Amino acid sequence: MAPDPLIPQGRFRRVLPLAGLTAQTAGARVIAGLRERAGDADALDEFRATAAQRYGELFGRSKGVLMKAGQLYGMLDFALVGGDTLLPYQQELQRLQADAPEMPTSLVLDIVAADLGRPLRQVFADFNEHPMAAASVGQVHEATLADGRRVAVKVQYPGAAEAIRADLLNLQLLETFWRYLLGGIGVPMLDMRQAVREMAARIREEVDYRREAANVDTFATLYRDHPFIRVPEVISEASGDRVLTLTYMEGMDWVQAHQHADQDLKNSWAEAVVRFLFGSYRHANLMYGDPHPDNCRFRSDGTVAFVDYGCVQVVPEHDRWLLVAISRAIIEDRAADFFRMLPELGFVEHDMHLRADPAMWDWSRSAHSYLIGPQPFTYSRESTISAIGTFINPDRSVLRHLSLPGTYAVGARLAAALVAIPVALDATIHTRAALDDMDGVAEPATELGEQHVAWVRERGLPFGMDRHNP
Repeated sequence: MAPDPLIPQGRFRRVLPLAGLTAQTAGARVIAGLRERAGDADALDEFRATAAQRYGELFGRSKGVLMKAGQLYGMLDFALVGGDTLLPYQQELQRLQADAPEMPTSLVLDIVAADLGRPLRQVFADFNEHPMAAASVGQVHEATLADGRRVAVKVQYPGAAEAIRADLLNLQLLETFWRYLLGGIGVPMLDMRQAVREMAARIREEVDYRREAANVDTFATLYRDHPFIRVPEVISEASGDRVLTLTYMEGMDWVQAHQHADQDLKNSWAEAVVRFLFGSYRHANLMYGDPHPDNCRFRSDGTVAFVDYGCVQVVPEHDRWLLVAISRAIIEDRAADFFRMLPELGFVEHDMHLRADPAMWDWSRSAHSYLIGPQPFTYSRESTISAIGTFINPDRSVLRHLSLPGTYAVGARLAAALVAIPVALDATIHTRAALDDMDGVAEPATELGEQHVAWVRERGLPFGMDRHNP
């Protein structure tokens, strides 16, 4: 008998029983049984809370790929797809982001000195021993260079690189995680094999601080002199294999921005985020792969700084152009072009009957309501439930025949951020107009759009629908 794809195999199978967890199908049976009991609301809440806690413990204990993957999805508002049902799971994922282990001070100082090849005092005039942020791969300390510049110093956890690389030797571990995540919220099981390979490559690169330094330099060059997008600079003389020092980015963190800014400012920030995430592969061939709001610094002048560049995907021009073109087909209601491009990108096999299925077209259009609906679009939680609900509707059996191509592994996270961040800001923005002017098919409709397009033209950069030079 073939193994149940929902039941984890190999290493994951050994870990789950230790956490007291079962496969999704078994969990569904438990929930169904609880619902059949009279007055079982408290029991059902207790079950969800316990299951969520055990998932969090599992991810936290892994100290590798699972912890990283769990943190990535702490940004999503699970209430949009499951109401209060998934709230305990979201809280546990967010706890992973907040409660990552802190290294002892002596260990931090030893790592920095060893990696830079000289005592700390020769590099920094001041070094805050208490981290201002901690995550799955390392933690960040505020410091001051000898010349007085404030900097942020990323210090990698001992063993983090080894743990992640060891996990990635078994791609089934990562694929199983995605199956559990998607299955838990009712998403039909897409073929994730290509995407998992690409995600594994990106996660592997996140422990390479020299590669991240190169990514920062690339984005800093791309966004030089931009009117409202800010990228830090690498301090190469204070960086190494396990230490990365960047200029300090001033600004409010996610919590402060969400709680204390007025709505006009939130709207400006949301548009800036959209233009950074989606402009990077329209004006270059770069996808910013970690669009978590904790990686943003929000400023009172409307500018936004982006501070983490461990996950960056360079998209081949053929695939990049197709990604933009297929989004144009959805926006402009061109079904024939949409179906023609699906197999070119690797979403489906060359099957004319499947590609022409009207259910797939309806699904694609509904999932992009923030682009094709009335503009400007207000990203309230209520207004996005229908779009996300369409995406996870298990009755759309045609989706089970789709593959998620490697090119879209990072793009899927960008799509999630396009909803998650503006929703959290209660933003109202001209989303379609932003994509229209960045694609070069229309003149800008907003003040930020005018500034952005003027910058593109002054820099001589291509637009989204232009063919980029290799």
